[in-house]
Amino acid sequence: MVGVRVRDDESFEKALRRFNKFCEKNGILSDIKKHQHFEKPSDRRKRKINAAKRKNRRRDR
Repeated sequence: MVGVRVRDDESFEKALRRFNKFCEKNGILSDIKKHQHFEKPSDRRKRKINAAKRKNRRRDR
C-alpha cells in the first residue's frame, strides 16, 4: 500500500502532488495501465522487441 503522510503546514494539494510524483517514479500508474486490458503473448513479445530496438538505437547514437 502506497501512502504519503501530510506534513505540518502542508496543503492537501501539495501532498497529493507529492503522492502522484511518488507513484509516477515507481511506475505504478504505467503498471496499472498495462494490466487494464489483456495483451496477447505475441503482442507482448513484439512490444518488448520494439522497445529493445529503440533502446539500442538510442545507445548507438
